[in-house]
Amino acid sequence: MKPDPKGLPPYLAIDPNHAAEALGAPATTQGFGAIARACAAGRDDLASRGLQEDGGRQLRLFSTWEITRYLIPVAVGHFRRVLKQNPELPQGRSETEGGAKWFTLDEVLRLRAHFAAEGSKAKSYLPYRPEGLPAKMVAVANFKGGVGKTSTAAHLAMSAALDGYKVLVIDLDSQGSMTSIFGGKVADEWQTVFPLLARHYARHLRADNQRRLDRGEAPIPLDDTLTEALETRAQALVQKTHWPNIDLIGAQLNLYWAEFQIPVWRMQGRGWKLWDALTDTLAEDGLLDEYDVIFLDTPPALGYLTINGLAAADILLVPLGASFLEFDSTGRFFDMLHSTFSSIEEAENMAARALGREGLSFQWDAVRAVVTRYDATQQAELAALMQAYLGPTLSPHRQDFTALIGQAGEQVQGIYEADYRDFNRETYARGRETFDATYAAFKSLLVGAWRRDAEERHQTAAE
Repeated sequence: MKPDPKGLPPYLAIDPNHAAEALGAPATTQGFGAIARACAAGRDDLASRGLQEDGGRQLRLFSTWEITRYLIPVAVGHFRRVLKQNPELPQGRSETEGGAKWFTLDEVLRLRAHFAAEGSKAKSYLPYRPEGLPAKMVAVANFKGGVGKTSTAAHLAMSAALDGYKVLVIDLDSQGSMTSIFGGKVADEWQTVFPLLARHYARHLRADNQRRLDRGEAPIPLDDTLTEALETRAQALVQKTHWPNIDLIGAQLNLYWAEFQIPVWRMQGRGWKLWDALTDTLAEDGLLDEYDVIFLDTPPALGYLTINGLAAADILLVPLGASFLEFDSTGRFFDMLHSTFSSIEEAENMAARALGREGLSFQWDAVRAVVTRYDATQQAELAALMQAYLGPTLSPHRQDFTALIGQAGEQVQGIYEADYRDFNRETYARGRETFDATYAAFKSLLVGAWRRDAEERHQTAAE
């Protein structure tokens, strides 16, 4: 819009005729389809910038400098000597004659295993993980969009993978952003967690039908969806990603159908414990034994999918920005969590008391709010105020916003996927530093929870 010659504000200089001409034709339902197709084409174009020739995502290589600084804590000289003494180990590849050696992450994992078996016993080359205990499930949730929820979950998953953990990422958000980050392809809801939830309900309905028959009542027939879901196993839903130790159960738009279907099932089977559906099916199919850490990316709403993710979680992380609106919204989110899970406990415990059974009490190893996109020059005072009110619930580590975060997002990749040679070295180090610190704060919760479980198991065994 051209400046008004009289100096009026632009909103006072709008000509109705010009505005009508610029408006264009009325929007229609078909127009939404055209917009969606345009976005899909653009999304494919953007994603293709990080793809292999066969259309799959490819993880970058890691240099000797990066490996010895961030991944395997040994001196560069010692690292090179070990490779020379053990020619059967991955030797890396050089881009130029006599240049630096570069390794795939899969090769790094093999090298880490060698150092763990043959290296100094005073150093910890493998991350802490007690034997015989199940994976820890981590939900990243907040019902306010734009707080860095998916980005935080993705980078924590990548951090854990670089640390040597075997990771499963489960996308519970029908927008599928996490699925896109890890290059997942999901055709319909049958490649999401939907059939696992349906299977859990089908098992309940089948048992309920037997009780109906015992009482002489007519059973509720299982429809085709439930019958098919009974044959689905979680392993069939898991996709490999371009990370050798990160797998994915993806999401797409049809997953949102679960938010409509679950209440129908609840009306039919009021005794169905829907909040146990995800936990029970993952445990039954052995995924809690196959992985070390399972990250659950939840929708930005407190619906049935989010409730399943939160109920399944051992650790709950709630990202938020250091702003009044996000602090206020996050407070309401916790209020809704309190109301929702209290009402579930109250209803279940009324029935439990009547039947003389043990009551229900939800419990999490840890719940932490995490400040993301932090700018110390403008948000220090508000962040300090938030810390004063939330105390230990708010992680003292604040994830800074750096240029690397924005640049990595533009290139459709996570920070750990970015090649440090594409950035100013100081920018890379600063960006990596803030996410490494975020992971360290999370890993402290993870390791602490495992250690507490291990001690409780030992104490129980001794009694």
